[in-house]
Amino acid sequence: MIEITARAGAYRKGLLAAAGRLSPEEAVIIADLEGNGLQVPQLHDVLCGGHVLVDDPRLYERWRFAGISHPRVSSHHHDIDKKLYPDIGMRGHVVREKLHGRTAQGTWVQLEKTPAAFGGSKLPRPSDFRHLMDYVVYRITRSNVGPWGLSRMTERRPMYLSPNLAMPTSLTPPVARALTRALHRIEEDDDVTSVSQDLAARFPPPDRPDLGGELGRTLSGRAGRGLFGNSEVWVTETASGSAAAILHEHHRPPPLETRRTGDST
Repeated sequence: MIEITARAGAYRKGLLAAAGRLSPEEAVIIADLEGNGLQVPQLHDVLCGGHVLVDDPRLYERWRFAGISHPRVSSHHHDIDKKLYPDIGMRGHVVREKLHGRTAQGTWVQLEKTPAAFGGSKLPRPSDFRHLMDYVVYRITRSNVGPWGLSRMTERRPMYLSPNLAMPTSLTPPVARALTRALHRIEEDDDVTSVSQDLAARFPPPDRPDLGGELGRTLSGRAGRGLFGNSEVWVTETASGSAAAILHEHHRPPPLETRRTGDST
């Protein structure tokens, strides 16, 4: 995914070299985002520091890696009890400084260019001052400063993956009856086959009295535009040994015995 998205857009130098040293923990985070609907074009904003919301609270614990993750202090989502759900940082070749925490409905994550140790017992380090410089850039550009560029996907305008929008509601009986009649009429009009009408009448569609109950159902799995979405597609062609062998066999002259038999015939 990183190699594909690196072919378009502007990134800081060294992204592909860092991707070659991707750690298993970094791969888990990117794979989990992809599993929640992240598309290749969106990966650009993630790598450039975009603020991402995922309606899955399980990711908060899943992204806490023993011996690698460390508590962090940040101003993100201050409505969350930070004593109960402290923000968690992690460093890596691609993510540089990954920062994630809990939201009311799930988990948020953001990649930072420069790690910081504010709020802890450690003394300020040079990276803390660089982090302050990144904050100045954020205030001027209104863009997050990520490890590989800038992103306009801030906490106020985040990237939202797999939002939980299921809001069940009920219909009044008159509306439900009218909707059912309309759906039956639409289904009868659409009942066309390639066979004769008398044969089609012998095989009616399944009788489903509650057609209205099928409306609004969410699709199972990751229903959507898929991993590549509306991204550009590159095709890399290589010589096919099998195809070349078949073509060579097709143009090869027939054996001598076959030609003699044909001549005698």
